Amino acid sequence: MFLGGGTPSLLTAAQVAQILATLRSSLGMADLAEISIEMDPGTFDLAKIQGYGAAGINRVSLGSQAFQDRLLAACGRTHQVADIHAAMALVRQAKIENVSLDLISGLPTQTIADWQVSLERAIALAPTHLSAYDLVLEPGTVFGKRYEPGDRPLPTDDAAAQMYRLAQATLTAAGYGHYEVSNYAQPGFQCRHNRVYWERRPYYAFGLGAASFVGNFRLTRPRTTRLYYEWLASVPPAIAAGQTVEQALGDRVSPTDALLETLMLGMRLVEGINLLVLQQQFGPETVEAIVSAVQPFVAQQWVQPLGQSSASKLQFTDPEGFLFSNQVLAALFEAVEQMAPSGGRKSTLTPRLIYAASSD
Repeated sequence: MFLGGGTPSLLTAAQVAQILATLRSSLGMADLAEISIEMDPGTFDLAKIQGYGAAGINRVSLGSQAFQDRLLAACGRTHQVADIHAAMALVRQAKIENVSLDLISGLPTQTIADWQVSLERAIALAPTHLSAYDLVLEPGTVFGKRYEPGDRPLPTDDAAAQMYRLAQATLTAAGYGHYEVSNYAQPGFQCRHNRVYWERRPYYAFGLGAASFVGNFRLTRPRTTRLYYEWLASVPPAIAAGQTVEQALGDRVSPTDALLETLMLGMRLVEGINLLVLQQQFGPETVEAIVSAVQPFVAQQWVQPLGQSSASKLQFTDPEGFLFSNQVLAALFEAVEQMAPSGGRKSTLTPRLIYAASSD
C-alpha cells in the first residue's frame, strides 16, 4: 500500500487512518504489508507521524532532493537542509525504521561536488533505502518552462552521466544494493510497492490521475477534482455484473504493448529479465528476435553477455548499460514492432529509462 503523489503528508493522521481502515475492510490487507507514505520535510510534526504509525504506516519516503539550500530553492522546494535532518529525527522518534530518502541529480547549477556532498550526507542519515533520480524536464511544467533544454544552469549530459556513475559507486560502497536503475536499498529493504510496477503485476489505484492495472486492463482516472467526482458518479451504471472498473472503462493492453512494457519495466531492474520466463510468455521467436537485437550492445558492453542456461537473463551492465539504456530499448522496440501483425496499431510507448548519455 502506497500513499503518494502530491503531498499526502498534508493529510491528518485521522484521515490516513480512515483511508487505511476503508481499504482493510473493502479489500483486505496482509498483516505484514508494507504501508508507505510520501512526506516532505517541514510538513509534519511528531504527533502527526506518531498518528500515522498508529494507523499502520510502517515506511516513509522523504523527498529530501538535495543537501544544499540554494539547490532546494532552485527546484522550488519549500524546505531547507535543516528540515531534512529534523524530519529524519521525527521519523526515528516515531519508531518507523523503514525510511527512504529521495535525491535528484542534474539540478540547475548543481556541480559534481554538490552531488558528492548530498550522497555522503544522505548516507550519514542511515536510511534503509535511497532513490537517486536524474532530473527530467517535463514539457508544460513550471520547472520545464523555467529551464529549457540547453540552458547553461543545467549540467551537461556528460556531467549528469558522471553523477550517475558517482551515485552507483558511492552508494554501493556504503552497503546499499543497486537493484533498480535509480534505486538502492540495504538488504531486505527494496521497495515492494515499486517492484509491483517493474514486475508488471496487477495493482489497484485510487484518486486524481491514478492509473490501475487489473486483468490486463489499464485505467487512468481524471486529473481534476470536478471531473473526478463526475466520473465517480458515472461509474456504477457503466459496470456490468462480474466486471471490474478497469474492464468496463479501461483499455485492454495489446500483446505488443504487453511485451514492450515487460521489456521496459523489467530492464529497469539490475537483475534484468529471465529469458526462459519471457519465452514462456511470448514464444521462442520473440526471444530470438530480442537476443539478436541486443547483440551489438553486448559487444559495446552495455548489455551483459547472454548465457546458455535456463537462468540466462537480459540485463544491463551497471552502471554503463543504464546510461545508454534508451538506445538499447529503442532497438528492442523496433525489433518487437517489426514482429507485430501487419496493419496492427503502433505502440505509443516511449522507450526511456532515464536519459541518453553522449556515446563519445
